[in-house]
Formats: sequence, C-alpha cells, structure tokens
Amino acid sequence: MGRVTVRQKIVRVVGGRRSERVETLVAEEPLELRVGGESLMVTMRTPGDDFDLAAGFLVSEGVITKAADLATMRFCAGTDERGEQTYNLLDIALAPGVAAPAPAAKRETTTTSACGICGKTALDDVRTASAWEVADDPVRIDVELLAALPDRLRAAQRLFDKTGGLHAAGLFTAEGELIVSREDVGRHNAVDKVIGWALRADLLPLRGTVLMVSGRASFELAQKAVMAGVPALAAVSAPSSLAAELAGEAGLTLVGFLRGDTMNVYARADRID
Repeated sequence: MGRVTVRQKIVRVVGGRRSERVETLVAEEPLELRVGGESLMVTMRTPGDDFDLAAGFLVSEGVITKAADLATMRFCAGTDERGEQTYNLLDIALAPGVAAPAPAAKRETTTTSACGICGKTALDDVRTASAWEVADDPVRIDVELLAALPDRLRAAQRLFDKTGGLHAAGLFTAEGELIVSREDVGRHNAVDKVIGWALRADLLPLRGTVLMVSGRASFELAQKAVMAGVPALAAVSAPSSLAAELAGEAGLTLVGFLRGDTMNVYARADRID
C-alpha cells in the first residue's frame, strides 16, 4: 500500500558541469497507529508492510506476544489532495482479554525515522520486560557464516539499489538461511517489520536466530531483539553503550563492526565458534 519510491527532478553537478536528471527517492510518510480507536503513536516510515510494522511495534512494547492477540487491523479513511486513499492511518483491535497498551507505550511526539523511542515520557519507560529469556538459548553460530551475513542481507535489498536511502533488517537461521528481510527509511521500523512478520506467522519466540541490521546497533534495536526472543544481534556498525549494557544483562549476543572477516563481540561471545 502507498508509495514506496517517488521520482524527483534534480540538478547533478560533476566537475562544475550541471545537468538535469530524474532521481528515484525513497518515500517517507507518516503512519498513525491507533489501538481501539485511541491514538498510540505517529511514526515516519517507508510505506509497505504496515501491518507487520504495527504488529512488531506492539511486540516491542510488550503488548502482544502471539498472532492470536490481534483481532483486526485495518486502514481508516484518509485521502490526499487528489482524493486518493493515503493508507497512513491504521486502527488495531486487540483480541478479547488482551490488555490495552500501558500509558508508557504512548508516544507524545511524532517518532522520526531516526528514533524509535522518541516521545517516551520517562527513562524507566524505555526498559520493557520480555516474555522470553534469551540467555538460555543454546544457539551456536559459526564465525565464517556470521561474516557472510552482511552480504546476504545486502543482496536482499531491492529498494536500496534504486534509492540508496534505506536501512535493512534480516532474520537468519543459525545456518545462515534468510528467513525474512525488510527495508525502511528507519532502522527501527525495518526491525519492527521483521518481528511483526514473525509474530503474524506464529514464529515467536525467535529462538536459534540471528537478527542482522544495516547501520549501528542502538539500544532500541537490542531491546526489540530481546522482546522477540532473538538470541543474537549483529550490525555492520557500532553499538551504543546502552545496547551493550542491555545485551550483557539479557544474555543477548551482540556483534558490531561486522565487516569482511572482522567483528567486535560485545556480549555472549561464547555462542560464536
């Protein structure tokens, strides 16, 4: 649903010489999530896989843990200046008996594509208890296989080839098989889309898997991995100090600077052979 890319006229300058051309840009549009008619958050995202995004966000916030927790998801009426449906307002109904999101889950401001926890009202709200333990996951990961994951994720990035402006997240088996990948202008959205897909496929908890992300490994990405039961998170860039702290506390294997045959392991290196 919605536009994934847009075409934009630009002026290209090479060696002082100017020329006009048409460039493909990744689309970035707001999506408002409502639960039971009440606004929960507005996030800036790349349109597409919005049901997965919504489901993954609710997993990350500790609201739901299985597909049966969702009753319905539907796009509400909303049109642009041409009178066309925007698909930018999504209403979610939880199954009977599933508690509504706690006040801490509500975002007071628009969540940008760069920040998945923007709008949290207190620092304590950032830490959310997971329904599953990842510390006791017995997964073992071959170091050479782990080194191959960035290229395998990059090969799955179809939209990146057209725009150069998207983050990606991919869920792999311990044997290196790609289970699912998603792209989005926001790295946290890409992860939520992966987790939401897994929830809707009734695959949670994601034991024995590796979550590979482009860019850095922030606290929010580490937390999302733990909330989905993922035992290992790998990134091509650096983790934050809080991500490393959370990984150590939760028993999450955290790998950063995964480039070629080099990597830094910040927590639970015992899982890597």
